[in-house]
Amino acid sequence: MAITEEGLARIAAAELKPEQLPRHVAIIMDGNGRWAQRRGLPRIMGHRRGIQSVRSVVEEGCRLGLDQLTLYCLSVENWKRPPRELTFLMRLLRHFLIVERAELMEQNVRLTMIGRRDGLPADVLDEYERTAEQTAANDGMTLCLAVNYGGRTEISDAARRLAEDVQAGRVEPDQVDEGLFASYLCTAGMSDPDLLIRTAGEMRISNFLLWQISYSELWVTPTLWPDFRADDLLQACRAFAARERKFGGLPALAAGPAGR
Repeated sequence: MAITEEGLARIAAAELKPEQLPRHVAIIMDGNGRWAQRRGLPRIMGHRRGIQSVRSVVEEGCRLGLDQLTLYCLSVENWKRPPRELTFLMRLLRHFLIVERAELMEQNVRLTMIGRRDGLPADVLDEYERTAEQTAANDGMTLCLAVNYGGRTEISDAARRLAEDVQAGRVEPDQVDEGLFASYLCTAGMSDPDLLIRTAGEMRISNFLLWQISYSELWVTPTLWPDFRADDLLQACRAFAARERKFGGLPALAAGPAGR
């Protein structure tokens, strides 16, 4: 995806080069409830405020020329929350899909969603399908929403589908490798995240993209999600650029006999 002029200026101001940026960023958006509680507000107000953060990071992702931004919106475990909060979350998601549709088109963003469709309200799915269809031809950044998603659920669903294909003779057992298995995941065709961001200071990955983040760089910030903005995303990208990604190998300087 092309970097905007403003994005190039921001990258230069951060003393970075475009090629140092991650291509795919995934974010665990945490801290909405705590943000509200610290202000004596209902938890749902934190979720409402969090939409501003979504808008900010999507805009920044487009400026920086990211290929994909994946946001953890609702996990399969989140259904344990109070019904009133869940109802509000679904209404907020539906509202986002409607209100942001024109903005996604203007920014050339393609929308997609991962996670189980079962259990999601029909009106939410309808609005998602409308937005996904309308943005399907956009060739800018991909915005992927993880809704009713869980990493273990995704892997078990993929294993079951693969087992069914093996049993039916469509796949031979000796054909099964990492690449084939990945094609059964709901992220099939997507690149793995280069960078995983978690807000609110929690040091866990919460069942998010367990297969895909095997070699992702992790960056945790104490900032609560409703306060997370474009500068925070750029700061995470700076931290990413400062790291050496070895993917199980050795650093370049250690490649000789002394590094073995």
